[in-house]
Amino acid sequence: MPSLRLAFFLTLSAGLGLSSIRPAQAEDLALSPPTQAGAVTLDTLSVSGTVAGNGPFTAAPVGLNLATPSRSGSRLNLTPLETPASVEIIPGQKIRERGQNNVTDAVTQNATGITTIGAPGNGGASYTSRGFAGVNSVMQLYDGTRLYVGAGTITYPFDTWNVDRIEVLRGPASVLFGEGAIGGVINVVPKKPTFVAVNEARAAIGSDGIRRLALDSGGAIGEQLAYRFNISGNVADGWLRENGDFRNLAISGSLLYQATPDLAFTLSNDYGYQEPMRYFGTPLVNGGIVPGTRFRNYNVDDSRIIFKDNWTQLKAEWSPSADITIRNTAYRLTSNRRYRDVESYRFVPGTGRINRSDYIEIFHDQEQIGNRFDATFRGNLFGLRNEFVVGFDVNHIDFLHTNNSPYGGASSVDPFAFDPGQFLRVNGTSPGYRTTTDQYAVFAEDRLILSDQLSLIAGVRYEAPTLRREDLRTPSASFTKDLSAVSYRFGAVYTPTPGTALYAQYATAVDPVGSLITLSLTQKDFQLSTGEQVEVGYKQAFWDGRGEFTLAGYRIKKDNLLTVDPNRPTIAVQVGSQSAQGVEAFLSLGLWENWRAEANLALLHAQYDDFQQAVGGVAVNYAGNQPQNVPEQVANLWLTWAFAPRWEARAGLQMVGETFGDFANTAKRPSYTVVNGGLDYQVTPASRFSVRVYNLLDEVYPVTGSSTMWLLRQPRSVEVAYSTAF
Repeated sequence: MPSLRLAFFLTLSAGLGLSSIRPAQAEDLALSPPTQAGAVTLDTLSVSGTVAGNGPFTAAPVGLNLATPSRSGSRLNLTPLETPASVEIIPGQKIRERGQNNVTDAVTQNATGITTIGAPGNGGASYTSRGFAGVNSVMQLYDGTRLYVGAGTITYPFDTWNVDRIEVLRGPASVLFGEGAIGGVINVVPKKPTFVAVNEARAAIGSDGIRRLALDSGGAIGEQLAYRFNISGNVADGWLRENGDFRNLAISGSLLYQATPDLAFTLSNDYGYQEPMRYFGTPLVNGGIVPGTRFRNYNVDDSRIIFKDNWTQLKAEWSPSADITIRNTAYRLTSNRRYRDVESYRFVPGTGRINRSDYIEIFHDQEQIGNRFDATFRGNLFGLRNEFVVGFDVNHIDFLHTNNSPYGGASSVDPFAFDPGQFLRVNGTSPGYRTTTDQYAVFAEDRLILSDQLSLIAGVRYEAPTLRREDLRTPSASFTKDLSAVSYRFGAVYTPTPGTALYAQYATAVDPVGSLITLSLTQKDFQLSTGEQVEVGYKQAFWDGRGEFTLAGYRIKKDNLLTVDPNRPTIAVQVGSQSAQGVEAFLSLGLWENWRAEANLALLHAQYDDFQQAVGGVAVNYAGNQPQNVPEQVANLWLTWAFAPRWEARAGLQMVGETFGDFANTAKRPSYTVVNGGLDYQVTPASRFSVRVYNLLDEVYPVTGSSTMWLLRQPRSVEVAYSTAF
């Protein structure tokens, strides 16, 4: 098996032009969570779509997985029906069947009310949820572990080939995972080692010069040892005329050692390499996108963006008795990022040219070492069934920021016929600042089962990070900041009949005023922003499991936003607030024997309640305005039709309402509707041919932007893929 993996990797590297990419070093081996020998439980989702030996492909799990246990909505491993919150579980096989090759598309085209505001420069992983936007309000986890956000950027995970499932928790989640989760949490769970043989490969080609190769292999190595190995590489020329190419490589390996029936250890390493498109947006001409600029990239010719991420985790799970489970995760996470770009473009009507500014060169070097421990106890309290978990989380994070400050340089080019030119290094690049952050947290959660129909769930978390920032250019600007916060949640779940649940919940959360580990000197005197939510909901499985439905209503308010003193516009104060209230619904329905529909809808009203900014030296109040980048209507629809033996067609529709790129709500971005489609043919019981069409109607739409430029997504494109199991 090692020789097979090595041969495939060499073929992959040569075929995709990735030979210059350095794979993870042997000493950097990482991990994944443990699974009991022979027990598939949550990992049944990862086996779907692959085979044991040469058996047939199986269909992706259907429905909303309301009865599937999850660690993202509760540390007690509750199912969505048992959790007083909005939790979705998106199986990896469903993601791949729908042709969603990156995590961003998988989340936004499947989960309720989640949209992207990500750009290639920040890893593409920035989302909005329930009226709140950005990496500091919508937290991202990989296998239950978070990499602390550095300078507003998260770059891993990005590929969906190795994904077992994506779990989405909407609404405040600081009680589970700490600061930075008022809007929600997205947890990408990778495939796990399995004692059942799994071998699958995929090759794809498409428009814009896209080429993809991937391999998934797993199985037993003796009676107590199992493995999983995934590798996926993607290369494209891109849809932009200039600098539109990209390439990436994702490698995941994990080993499970089942020491005894009740003790398991899992070691895994996940490595990611990316060279994304060096694209920061398209300048607006007379307030819109004109045909001559849609496919142009105004970055310089020698621009570079490179991300390298490595996640190493060692997990242990021990069940000394049926009523006790002890888990521990030790991890080392690193992220190295390199940028050299010109990032701001503005069309000047007087000259008819594009002015380019912000010639930026930046390096991020980040390392996080930490440990998470929890123990779960099941028993009785006052004669009632009770489940209780308690634990702690500790981290040490080192971050070095190197840049060419101040960001100088300027140039002017013709919008339609231009030479991209070379990078202007006006100012030298040198280390700017270094931070070290030590964080510790303790948490607890309890579920008291009053009867077969009613249970109460409560949780609390205390965290206390300490940040030390060393300014390497101006030592007097160095500082140390201590922060602390308590988050809590309590709720009730009432189950009048099997498969039906009504719930209510109250939760609090905290967000940093900026990226916590890169807090600036001007922000050092501020505390964490605080928020609270009230939510009620209804969940039901019906028609013997052919249908599932969820409905939720909520109100969230976030306080302690940075605003300006109305009497001193140059002074920032932490008294601002914003709020959101809305309803969300999700329906999955097997209409007929060969038809299935899945649809979700999020409607909300979000606004700044108390928020002022300085404009021309005067404080301007934006109370009542819609927050930046937040849409108030989001919907998804997927239809699947098995119209003939061995044939299956699917169509997906994504609708996002209008948004604004400024506080004043003058820089409006239009709503958009994107249609995607696919067709699968089962060539043999162990192989499949697929055709995918993206943006079928060739919609021109921005996902983020400002008053001068929009960041557009890809135009209409087509891919064909062949998958085989062996």
